[in-house]
Amino acid sequence: MKILQLGPYPPPHGGVQTNLVAIHRHLHARGIPCAAINLTRYRQKNAEDVYYPKSAWGVLHLLFQLDYDIAHLHVGGTLSLRLLALGIVCSLLPGKKVVLTFHSGGYPSSPAGIVLRRSKLKMLGLRRFDRIIAVNSDIVRFFARSGFPLSRIRLIHPYPPLRVSEQTGLTTKLAAFFEAHDPVLLSVGGLEPEYNIPIQIDALGNLRKSFPRAGLVVIGGGSLEGNLRTALKGYSYCHDILLCGDVRHEVTLHAIKRADVLLRTTSYDGDSIAVREALQLGTPVVATDNGMRPGAVKLIPQLSVETLTTAIEECLRNPTTSAPMTESAAETNLVEVLNVYNELIACPASESASPLGKALSNSLPADFKKEF
Repeated sequence: MKILQLGPYPPPHGGVQTNLVAIHRHLHARGIPCAAINLTRYRQKNAEDVYYPKSAWGVLHLLFQLDYDIAHLHVGGTLSLRLLALGIVCSLLPGKKVVLTFHSGGYPSSPAGIVLRRSKLKMLGLRRFDRIIAVNSDIVRFFARSGFPLSRIRLIHPYPPLRVSEQTGLTTKLAAFFEAHDPVLLSVGGLEPEYNIPIQIDALGNLRKSFPRAGLVVIGGGSLEGNLRTALKGYSYCHDILLCGDVRHEVTLHAIKRADVLLRTTSYDGDSIAVREALQLGTPVVATDNGMRPGAVKLIPQLSVETLTTAIEECLRNPTTSAPMTESAAETNLVEVLNVYNELIACPASESASPLGKALSNSLPADFKKEF
């Protein structure tokens, strides 16, 4: 069995990248050949079976050149026509099976998700996939209601084993910021409108009335970076806010571990890897309620500067975290992905209605069977 993964390969590091890398390492550790093709604009030199093509033609060239049995496409954000077309091309190659992991937990209720369900052409394209891996129950329902066979959907939460390297620490700038501030709030995501960073900045101003040494660290880049840096010059506490841009994942984990509270104030979000990492590392989390947050998260039903400030203060005075996920429990998710690969290798081309496919569909929650 040989696997080819397609999706965002770090740097930069995010939730989808974390899952892709974890699968890559899991397979290599078991002697299973696994290559990866990066599909983002970020370029590196090809190394260790990871390829960074410069164009769509470069991706197609690799699809025909590399030796693999299963192509595994990882998609975060929206399912664009370009990515869907790539999956269709993979499905048309003789002898290849295609898997899609859809990482956008909040996508089904988004405007883009509603448009996708209404597009017969896109739905026909989705049915070319041999398996779809959904990261939460809403995505399972979304694809099932869209006509994708339930027997070919697998519910697998993408929580890879969390390892914090003792050899890697904070950068000099981050370490100095943590030393100078207490408490430290941390936001890990992106400088995009849906992350609501301006609300975090204003909440910090309120918080500093009770905690005068409080500071805010924002990890992740994005289209708003220039505007935010300009706007910060008008704040009296601008030196208590650190916009880091994209940093290495190992450094981010150390920052999460050191932070007093992780903030996740997204308007549109799935089951955030950063939230899961914080809870595993014992860091309290304040987040907007998207209907799929872990139980230990302090939820903000309606986001505003005032509600965020109140939630942070409550969290600082009465921190709540969940029990850390054991490495063996996190490893289970990777084993389930490997089981999908083995299942496809063992099945003939017409396996979609096979007894094996039907039996595996029975592992889904009972409420799905009632609905479909």
